[in-house]
Amino acid sequence: MEKMGNRILTILTWIFTIIITIPFIWMFFLSFKMDAEIMGNPFALPQSLNFANYEHALNILPLGSMYKNTIIIVVFTQMICLLVTFMSSFALTRLMFKSKKLQNGIYLFILFGLMIPTYILLFPIYRINIVFGLVGTYISVILPLAASSISFNTLLFVGFLKGFPSEVEEAAVIDGCSLWQLCTRITVPLIKPIIATVTVFNVLYVWNEFPLEVTLIQNPAMRTISMGVSMFRGKYAVDYGGLIAGTLLILIPQLVFYGFFQKYIVGGLTAGAVKG
Repeated sequence: MEKMGNRILTILTWIFTIIITIPFIWMFFLSFKMDAEIMGNPFALPQSLNFANYEHALNILPLGSMYKNTIIIVVFTQMICLLVTFMSSFALTRLMFKSKKLQNGIYLFILFGLMIPTYILLFPIYRINIVFGLVGTYISVILPLAASSISFNTLLFVGFLKGFPSEVEEAAVIDGCSLWQLCTRITVPLIKPIIATVTVFNVLYVWNEFPLEVTLIQNPAMRTISMGVSMFRGKYAVDYGGLIAGTLLILIPQLVFYGFFQKYIVGGLTAGAVKG
């Protein structure tokens, strides 16, 4: 009976994998078609391997500057996210509050950010950037992206730290370890799995973020990689061939990144589940 159940799960896994893969395969074949062929017969195989769409996409997309801008935003967003999330999660799980209700209230207040879609905050964020004169700078994008990631990061960090034994930290404090040494030499090395998991999730989130960036970034020289696909949409027409080829050029590095770091995601979530 157990073997039969495993076979059924394996079959279902393969079915879902094939279903998820079909759109990517379809996009790959569409990228070799011209616009007329895409609109006229989108489900047919391409007549030939025509790389004109890729050449056009590479000529249109300034991939060098886009990757540079995206990496700058990703790096500084992750630095802020990890620093703020670690400090808040460490305080919520290790410090003694006078009131348990106050501790739970702060934690719930941070988690309430998960209930607020970023799109609702686009206009307030834009107005705040105008007031502080941040429009046209990297900070105008980095701070909102970091703030919108803190709630999810705190959820994972607090869940991991709550199930993490505090005896090691208590022994370090007894041996004369300061708070800074406790955090940097004891706690951080031990929670590397969840740090890696959160980092991967955040990098993919910032990498794919479009509404916030297209609203706050006005300078074409500051365009990120997620804004590249919008460059194939004209006022009266859409370059479908270039759009699909450009999308694949942007998507492939993400798939490689996710595939390479997938073990860290699984390892971090599994460790958190076992310890939680």
